[in-house]
Amino acid sequence: MLSIKESLGEALSTRPPALETSDIQATVLRPRPNPYCGEYIILRIGNAEQGREMIRRILPHVAPADEWWEPSLPGWLGIAFTFEGLKALGVPQASLDSFPIEFQQGMAARAAILNDFGANAPANWEYPFGTPEAHVALAIYAKSNQDLQTVLDLARKSHQDLEQISVVYRMQFGELPEGRNPFGFKDGLHNPHVEGSGPAGADAESSVKAGEFVMGYPDERGETANVPIPAELRRNGTFVAIRKFHMDVAAFRRYLRAQASSPEEEELLAAKMVGRWRSGAPLVLAPDSDDPALGMDGHRNNDFSYTDDMKGLKCPFSAHIRRVNPRDALKNDVVAVNLHHFLRRGTNYGPPLPEGVLEDDGTERGGVFLLIGAHLRRQFEFIQSQWVTDGNFISHGTEQDPLIGNNDGEGVFTIPRVPVRRRLKGLPRFVSVRGGEYCFMPGLRALRWIARLDEDPEQTKPCATEEGESP
Repeated sequence: MLSIKESLGEALSTRPPALETSDIQATVLRPRPNPYCGEYIILRIGNAEQGREMIRRILPHVAPADEWWEPSLPGWLGIAFTFEGLKALGVPQASLDSFPIEFQQGMAARAAILNDFGANAPANWEYPFGTPEAHVALAIYAKSNQDLQTVLDLARKSHQDLEQISVVYRMQFGELPEGRNPFGFKDGLHNPHVEGSGPAGADAESSVKAGEFVMGYPDERGETANVPIPAELRRNGTFVAIRKFHMDVAAFRRYLRAQASSPEEEELLAAKMVGRWRSGAPLVLAPDSDDPALGMDGHRNNDFSYTDDMKGLKCPFSAHIRRVNPRDALKNDVVAVNLHHFLRRGTNYGPPLPEGVLEDDGTERGGVFLLIGAHLRRQFEFIQSQWVTDGNFISHGTEQDPLIGNNDGEGVFTIPRVPVRRRLKGLPRFVSVRGGEYCFMPGLRALRWIARLDEDPEQTKPCATEEGESP
């Protein structure tokens, strides 16, 4: 029998390490404000010294995760760098070489893996996505346009007199009515809970180890990241996959109209394709009709599993939310679902298409998603190439995600039913990729490390790592 001292020691040894939220950027751990507005900005660095000076100036305005709930800043500013951006800043070669190969290559070079072909091919992306000219990504969120302008002014002052720092891209975004996305579905409902980041919600899922999302902590395999080097650069950092999508709302509506015999059936088919009703109510909990009260209840609309729906009669296997997050549906398979989670920060751009309109009005509308995780290859790339694109893991062959899959007019969507399943055919491409980048989002101390590269040459050498890590 353990003594009180031994029991206390055992409890302490199994307690997850406390996250250094004051050193982790807020964008990583905290959801966007509600309501929200904001702007994405991409900068090009033409001179390393000016780039580091820009970082020194902007650092006081980068929001840390510990101030997200009661921020002292008028808005939330996050900063991340592409591989080309780190090179342009003068990050030492030893550090650059230590980054994972997928980050070094960049998203555009990984197009074959990500199924980015046809309309989604990098050749069709907006400039500067997929080019060597995209170096620094700024994500600015605020609750009001007035606060947004305040933060934009602070960001502008960080480089306005630095002639070799140039703005190469700007895009405003904002919340649509009722918090819906352009397709009309309630947006931003689910993210995995990061162990140690705050009180867990009422979700049926347990917390995921912090090391899956932030470097410097054990992940689901019990491993702690040991690259990039040195430890000062990686500690409390993470990777961000940026994806900008155009959403063809009119095509989505036309397809539903063609497949359904009534407006009610249109809504049911839309819910089957997504896995939720437009209100946010999950099909698993509301299989026959929408339940707006359930959809609005943040404590209940994610508190579900697929244990009682292993035949997909409530929520089809190929529904969007079930594909990108199978939850416990794969518990008897060899797939370790917790190894493939990422944090999702989504925003919308463009005005909604008016209700009832079935023809595209030529206006750009869609979403930008920041997909955050410490392991690009086994998180974003795995989900995109396997769960979104390949239907074999659910015994559906080449069937892709019906909503975000790169369908070309010959897509298929299977709806399990008794006695006979239904198969929707001729799925077009509802979502097109407009651009994407892989970025590294450092912790605040790492930002200072980068900013001081020209002050202390010794810090450019690989140095001793933190206890328990190896270079």
